[in-house]
Amino acid sequence: MANTADITRGMILNLDGSLYTVIEFGENKTARAAAKVWAKLKGVDNNRTIEKTWNSGETIYPVRVEKRTYQFLYKDDTGYNFMDNETFEQISLSENAIDAPQFLKEGQEVFVLVNTENDQVIAAELPDKIVLKVTYTEPGVKGDTATRAMKPATLETGAVIQVPLFVDEGELIRVNTKTGEYVERVKD
Repeated sequence: MANTADITRGMILNLDGSLYTVIEFGENKTARAAAKVWAKLKGVDNNRTIEKTWNSGETIYPVRVEKRTYQFLYKDDTGYNFMDNETFEQISLSENAIDAPQFLKEGQEVFVLVNTENDQVIAAELPDKIVLKVTYTEPGVKGDTATRAMKPATLETGAVIQVPLFVDEGELIRVNTKTGEYVERVKD
């Protein structure tokens, strides 16, 4: 059995029959009372975000999760369709089960989280950083780069992010999928 000392960021817990991912956690210690452990939790099978507090050492119920590599195929009326690279089995996930659907492009590999207790698909995660092509952006003004100014750019997936002025149309850039921010230019 696990207790509150085992909590880590990204862990999936079973609370009252629902699954929640630990976004952040901490411990409150006071001189007189016992320590308390708090966690900010995001619902996996629902869209709720909650905060939960336990007494230090209390039992928690983590869910064993396996990451499997799937390939994104296409999006249709049923949702986003993925294929297991080993078994060629296809699954469909709703948009709220994917951590950054705006950055998905056909053929891209993602990690699908599967509950090992019942083989239920929980969610899909994109890699932390991916390379995408800029399909449209306004040209930068020469000599206006000292201010760290940013401009909007449309990527090949349709997502719009802020990029530095020196980034031009047709260039490949690295994007952080967790924050949705520009990281760097990528050489061909």
